[in-house]
Amino acid sequence: MDWTSGYASDIEYTAGFYREQSPAFLNFACVLNGYEPIPIDQPFTYFELGFGRGLTANLLAAANPIGEFYAADFNPAHVAGARQLANAAKLTNLRLLENSFADLAEGQVDDLPQFDFITLHGIYTWVTAENRQHIVRFISRYLKPGGIVYVSYNAMPGWSAALPLQRLLMEHAELFPNRTDLQMKGAAEFVNQVEQVQAGYFNANAGLKARLDMLKTGNVNYLVHEYMHKHWQPMYFADVARDFADAKLDYVGSAELHRAYPALFLSADQINLLSATPDATFRETLKDYFLNTGFRKDIFVRGTRRLAGLRQREWLHQVGLIALMPRSALNLEMKLGNATINGHPEIYNTVFDALSDGPKTLGELARIPTLQGRNIAEIATILTSSGQTAFYFPTTADTDIEPAQRLNRVIAKQVKYDDEYQALASPLLGNGISANYAERLMYWILTEQSQTLSAEQLAEQAWQQMKASGRKINRDGKPLDSDADNIAQLTLTAKHILTHAVALWQNLKM
Repeated sequence: MDWTSGYASDIEYTAGFYREQSPAFLNFACVLNGYEPIPIDQPFTYFELGFGRGLTANLLAAANPIGEFYAADFNPAHVAGARQLANAAKLTNLRLLENSFADLAEGQVDDLPQFDFITLHGIYTWVTAENRQHIVRFISRYLKPGGIVYVSYNAMPGWSAALPLQRLLMEHAELFPNRTDLQMKGAAEFVNQVEQVQAGYFNANAGLKARLDMLKTGNVNYLVHEYMHKHWQPMYFADVARDFADAKLDYVGSAELHRAYPALFLSADQINLLSATPDATFRETLKDYFLNTGFRKDIFVRGTRRLAGLRQREWLHQVGLIALMPRSALNLEMKLGNATINGHPEIYNTVFDALSDGPKTLGELARIPTLQGRNIAEIATILTSSGQTAFYFPTTADTDIEPAQRLNRVIAKQVKYDDEYQALASPLLGNGISANYAERLMYWILTEQSQTLSAEQLAEQAWQQMKASGRKINRDGKPLDSDADNIAQLTLTAKHILTHAVALWQNLKM
């Protein structure tokens, strides 16, 4: 009997981390768009539908010990792996379930509470229409009044040119029954052959190049879950909004924070056309035509409550902002989706200088003479959307930071075996933060030591671990062969870690 409903489940999904699913991040997006958030300085409840490898659920539970986290996935391999990670970190506020959307919608899981937050990444357009109905029924049954829902999904019209590509991949795969990763590889190779013989479809759709390149170089597990579900169907925003209206949900904004400021990414003529459009759902759909949107990150609320202007300013002024990179690395040219913003040097350098002394609230930044009268929330949003800063909500001094640090040690130690868990938990942010292989490797070494290490000593120990696991440093696309060359390159990384990253980790309470 097939329990997958056409979903590719024989190959595990990638162990991705998605910061937009964080309660703090969703709260900030709500405030930015003028809606009441959920108080997270007191106990709250959270559910993730279809958690994949479970990295996001683990990171959020560890970084928010005051919350009670639940997450479900119907793939037993995913559940087993996620539970192993949670158990190793001794997380007591995370319950991981092996259940289908139908089980959840029908109330077959005992003792589920009502939830403040429900999130799902990607899966809404990967499953059958029946399962989408189950998702909406679950939300209708378990989301609290005022509760927040986050849903990301493949969107139209951005996927329109690629629909025939996905169909070609699936049709080829159907001809060669096998594990889906092998089907994916075979189908990708066949598509390459079709491209090489100058198929008119590819010639007429130059915008497919990035997708075709990804078929050649991308992670095969990711590609399986992006293309190989039988009921895969990108959706228009208007249709998703109508689905969610059945659970009394209203759209409040995007988790792509800069979309709260249309002038950053739309022309004046486009904004004027939007302003002349009376229906909010149609306006949001029209934006996708302007941007050719291929992936959406939507936030809905069950029972929206508008913030008065003064209350919104009070919320925003208490929000903290922290730089995620050294002062010298902060950049005035910032990419926001399809747009590139060039920050005014006097304004943005003032913010950079202030943050180089440590985290600041938006209220503190607003009192700096150079910044008075400026839209600090917009400036901070641009910096965060470009990956240079992060928001946080002040928490009580007695917040337990040990669960996050336990999980970080478990994740960092995993570099002995693989490079899958590419993020660490921050109790300050109530969220995770991306961390590359070298950062996690050196985090592990530093947290295992009882003595201070020099950059040279840290590099030497890092190389011994890398060498034991068969890894080498790549430079200019080629692996370095000698011990001396690898250690020399690692020493440069270690100097950066000791000079900048350690101080950042400490500020982030990691």
